[in-house]
Amino acid sequence: MNTSALNIVFHGHNAAIFRQGFESLIGPGHQILALSEALDQAGERRQYENADVVIGIRLDETLPRPLKARLFHAPAAGTDAIQTALLPPQCTLANCFGHEQAIAEYVIAALLLRHVPLAQADQDLRQQRWTYWAGHRAALRTEMGAQTLGLLGFGHIGQAIAERAKAFGMRVHVANRSPVVHPGVDQSWTLDGLQPFMASADAVVVSLPLTDGTRGLVNAQALAAMRAGALLLNVGRGAVVDEKALYEALASRQLGGAVIDTWYQYPSAGQSGCAPSQYDFAALDHVVMTPHMSGWTEGTVRRRQATLADNIRRLGTGAPLINVLRSPV
Repeated sequence: MNTSALNIVFHGHNAAIFRQGFESLIGPGHQILALSEALDQAGERRQYENADVVIGIRLDETLPRPLKARLFHAPAAGTDAIQTALLPPQCTLANCFGHEQAIAEYVIAALLLRHVPLAQADQDLRQQRWTYWAGHRAALRTEMGAQTLGLLGFGHIGQAIAERAKAFGMRVHVANRSPVVHPGVDQSWTLDGLQPFMASADAVVVSLPLTDGTRGLVNAQALAAMRAGALLLNVGRGAVVDEKALYEALASRQLGGAVIDTWYQYPSAGQSGCAPSQYDFAALDHVVMTPHMSGWTEGTVRRRQATLADNIRRLGTGAPLINVLRSPV
């Protein structure tokens, strides 16, 4: 089937990462441009407005409208920064996954570090302290496989984590917006059973997207329901977990710890950095803080490039698109 030539723009620094080598994935004949974040270079606003395909993670009132776009494709799973009301009627909104493998590895690594303290053992032995020497009662460690893992959200990420957790022998509990029946899940709840779910696990991983229904879902009551010494890991969206409630639960040692990868404040354009929260999580020694890195690997980029290219080929040939979040109206 013949493929129509398309004008394709990669908007902003995030999208530009997926631009390299894109011709080899979709074939010749298309015009492909990488545009700046601010669209303030000569001709960029016109190129954005006239594009058939916009690849980007943001659309708001500060940007021109993509008037001719037939496809607005996020090179990411989250689309909460894309205001769908600004899309033209003929435009489809789609997203990408491909990050679940990387995030699952991040979660398993974070969990293992709680039970296999390699860095501390190494540091101690360099100082001639045999802290974890076998044969000593005080050196006994816990095992990850003996614990129950709670997955708040059971989409691509939750399912990838569950598969790996079961390989370690963990029990897997799930709370999800829709009911879950899955061979790798030992017990499940819908979100109206959030508190008993939170109470059932030794560690809870939040991977829900941010919507009006999930914002602040993990509140003070949900955190208070967690087991003494339990661990919270957030790899979904920061605002799904109430910021103040999380800080207070950690500062009071109500929670045994947290691994936080998704935050409440991010650097704006032109900033090299900023505090990730209005609260001083950095002062808490039982919190691991990472800069929204859990899904960012070479493999993620390759898999998302493949999805972008597949959908663009489908658009050019008139085939049904995949990962559609909003169809033409």
